[in-house]
Amino acid sequence: CFKMTSGGTESILLACKTYRDYAVHMKGIKSPEIILPVTAHSAFDKAAQYLKLKVRSVPVNEHSYTVCIKSMEKFITKNTIMLVGSSPNFPYGTMDNIEAISDLGVKYNIPVHVDACLGGFLICFMQDAGFNVPPFDFRLPGVTSISTDTHKYAYAPKGSSLILYRNKKLRHCQYTITTDWPGGIYGSPTVSGSRAGGIIASCWATLILRNLDGIFIFGTPATSVIALGSNDFHIYKLLEALNAKGWHLNTLQFPYGIHLCITYVHTQFGVADQFLSDVETELNVILNKPMAPVEGKLAIYGMSQSIPDRSIVGDIAKYFLDSMYYTPQIEQISNGPNI
Repeated sequence: CFKMTSGGTESILLACKTYRDYAVHMKGIKSPEIILPVTAHSAFDKAAQYLKLKVRSVPVNEHSYTVCIKSMEKFITKNTIMLVGSSPNFPYGTMDNIEAISDLGVKYNIPVHVDACLGGFLICFMQDAGFNVPPFDFRLPGVTSISTDTHKYAYAPKGSSLILYRNKKLRHCQYTITTDWPGGIYGSPTVSGSRAGGIIASCWATLILRNLDGIFIFGTPATSVIALGSNDFHIYKLLEALNAKGWHLNTLQFPYGIHLCITYVHTQFGVADQFLSDVETELNVILNKPMAPVEGKLAIYGMSQSIPDRSIVGDIAKYFLDSMYYTPQIEQISNGPNI
């Protein structure tokens, strides 16, 4: 289970808040401490200042620049509420021995948080790519939460991150609940109360569309506009098919592309799912005959890109605009002979 946040700092802060509240309510700990490598992100120190946690910083090994497991174990006390490992860390890019930290968590019954904000969306695929990457995630019994940023190597818009928990019991400790406020019952899952949903929608669309064969996203969408292209077929074919289903996207040139501007209409229930379903359906059809030509007005629009003399294209555009203002002359209709 997970929650989306505004960035890695908020994900880390919420993890610290979760384990503080868990320790207070489940273990009766009144002076909470967190143990982390000196290379851990400074967001943990920020969280400690906000939440009044004591930080115990563990040195790293001299040559590997990974956290010293023996030192980490020595720092554990009855007040320890969480152990932290980086996968990888920001300063050196090295990956702590998460498996050994997990073992400490199991041995002493202490939650383990893995900070994968920087490389989480790389290391989860590296084994499939043939790289020998040690386990760092929930396959390890001691790992109870992971933070990872979608706005880094998932290429989602800036301001999006995830905090994942092993179970709902831990996630409940992340929530802020007030039951006796005169304004009603107040519940909030993250630091922010009200916030716009555009980044969340764009992040979700980016992750989904990047998994569809045959198309790619141009760059990193910053707001609500997502541009699509293809190296396997003429992207206007997809536009042609989506137009037939009632979707209206815009054409791009240099290179060929199409883009969707997400509006309020797209946030209505079921609309996004229907769009993605239609895209996937049409992609399956197009990829069966990827070399099929574009037809109709889109073929003309696409051909205009290949005309080297751009002044000709400009003249055609002028004549097109002239035609929009053209008013045919109305012939005089006779009222018949004068009597």
